[in-house]
Amino acid sequence: MWGKKNAMAFSNNHTLISRGTKVVGDLHFTGDLQIEGHVCGNIMAESGNDAKLVVADKGMVEGEIRVPMVIINGNVTGNVYSSKHVELAAKAVVEGNVHYQLIEMVKGAQVNGSLVYSGSSATQKAESSSAATNAKKDNKMAGEPSGANT
Repeated sequence: MWGKKNAMAFSNNHTLISRGTKVVGDLHFTGDLQIEGHVCGNIMAESGNDAKLVVADKGMVEGEIRVPMVIINGNVTGNVYSSKHVELAAKAVVEGNVHYQLIEMVKGAQVNGSLVYSGSSATQKAESSSAATNAKKDNKMAGEPSGANT
């Protein structure tokens, strides 16, 4: 009765907050979340997944958003943090800062705040590690003993 087909059908999580619905409080989710209503609270994806948030043209969020993939075509009052991709559609209005790895903005989108490039944390760690290694090499070439502290 409960074969593999049924298990596969429920493997993706899709959540809809429809028009006329107001949610007050923080939301933690996995999978896809589409907001056509009003959310007063922070929205966070559970760690370790490829979650996606869509704020539809009539949707409204009052709070911070922390989701890997974000598509906004409605109103957001609060900061947006995305570790992968942010898409701001034509009717998007963001009152806050947008922290992004990759951003796509369509003509008509508004951001009343700062666009902050987050960069890849792995890239930043590699660059800082490389800089530290180069500094040690430079010290050795300058004639300092290898155990010298500065």
